[in-house]
Amino acid sequence: MESNELGQKLNEILKLENEPVAIKWSVSEPKNIAKEEGKSRFCGKLEKAMKGEIFYATLEEEECMGGARYSGLKGMDEYPANVQSGAFMVPKGLYKSIPAVQRSRENETYINPGIFNAISFAPLNKAEFEPDVIFILCNAKQGMEILHANAYDSGSHGLGADATPICSSMAATPYMTGKVTYGFGDVAARQNMGINPEDIMVSIPGSDLSRIVSNLSQMRTKMFFKEE
Repeated sequence: MESNELGQKLNEILKLENEPVAIKWSVSEPKNIAKEEGKSRFCGKLEKAMKGEIFYATLEEEECMGGARYSGLKGMDEYPANVQSGAFMVPKGLYKSIPAVQRSRENETYINPGIFNAISFAPLNKAEFEPDVIFILCNAKQGMEILHANAYDSGSHGLGADATPICSSMAATPYMTGKVTYGFGDVAARQNMGINPEDIMVSIPGSDLSRIVSNLSQMRTKMFFKEE
């Protein structure tokens, strides 16, 4: 089953209100997808794709330091000292001190810079490319069912992500670990995207999509997951 068909099936089973987003990293700029017009933050690109837009972006279209760094489009050594130290985040209230920022960064995931030059975004049900990661904004029950579907045939546990930027926790982490990842997003992304207080996030590695959709279908025939 193609990715767009799997996206449609996922929507049908879980009754998702938000379209899952297909994300793909590319060494070169894709030929069959339009380039994003203007600049936006990585989280803004996810929002655009949830609303139906299909596009790719390069470093030129990324307006957020975190979005560029965590997605692998720009190395940390290319930023000024106050960004490298994290000092700019202290007055914003994200951390109390520079040491706290530095300790946090030791546990954050990013894609190594210098490899990829473009990232494609599309609603999963319209994607004509094989996604590396699928980002899903959903309610807690829908997220729970995805995690059960991940464990259904494998016994695998998802990774819990805390308040690190979603370009790290919901994109780079599932890409680099190959594991289903769930979390709540960071305060900046939630504000920028206008996310409802009750919404959570789950990201699925592209290689697990078919298995998880198939498992969700099977689970619907079982006692705990039958629809009333």
